[in-house]
Parts: sequence; C-alpha cells; structure tokens
Amino acid sequence: MSTERDVFEYALVRVVPRVERGEMFNAGVLVYCRAKSFVAARTHLDEAKLRALDPGADVAGVRAALRAVEGVCGGGEAAGQAAGDDAGRRFRWLIAPRSTVVQPGPVHTGLTADPEAEVERLLDLLVR
Repeated sequence: MSTERDVFEYALVRVVPRVERGEMFNAGVLVYCRAKSFVAARTHLDEAKLRALDPGADVAGVRAALRAVEGVCGGGEAAGQAAGDDAGRRFRWLIAPRSTVVQPGPVHTGLTADPEAEVERLLDLLVR
C-alpha cells in the first residue's frame, strides 16, 4: 500500500430548512483531490432533524437537492450543465455560496492516500 498522500479539499453540505432563521445541520460532504482529478459527494438526510427545525419542510425537495449535488460530482448526464466540466470546476461550482435550503459550508483541507475512503470517513465523522 502506498504511503504517498495528496492534498484534498472538503466542504460540508448543510441543510438550512428556514434560511431566515439560520439553523442548520450537516447532510453531506464534498471532497476534491486535484492530484487524482477526483470529486465526490456523499449525503445522508436525517429526516428527524429536518422535521425538528421545520415541521413543514419539503423532505422530497431536500432529498432531490442532495441527489443533485451527488449527480454534479459524478459528472456525465446527471451533472446537467456541468457535465463537460472537469472535477475542479464541478467542486468550485458546488462550494459557491448560496442562500437556499441546501448550502455548502466553508472549505477545509487535509492529506489523504485514498480520496474515496476520505469521503466515507468524513461522512461518518461529520454527518451521520
């Protein structure tokens, strides 16, 4: 197994059910590793948290927005207009600030030998 590690960037994907209140919780993670041309997102919606912050929340809409984030990372047809963009452009588009129910958090960096494993590790550590 290689011990070579590469720099990666990550951002949490947050759900802000009522933007005017600013209450949020983590529902996913985005990971980008330039050296590997890798970008991926994994999401996990805690429906109980969503309902606690907004009993009338559009659960199906939030799930669709989270699936869209994963789709953009995956590229291809699921990425829509970003389909032809490289991994870095897709990541930068996803981390751009938004005032919507599903928002990116700040970008952090680290070192990893396995970006795919890093996505799962961060999801378990910071989201689930």
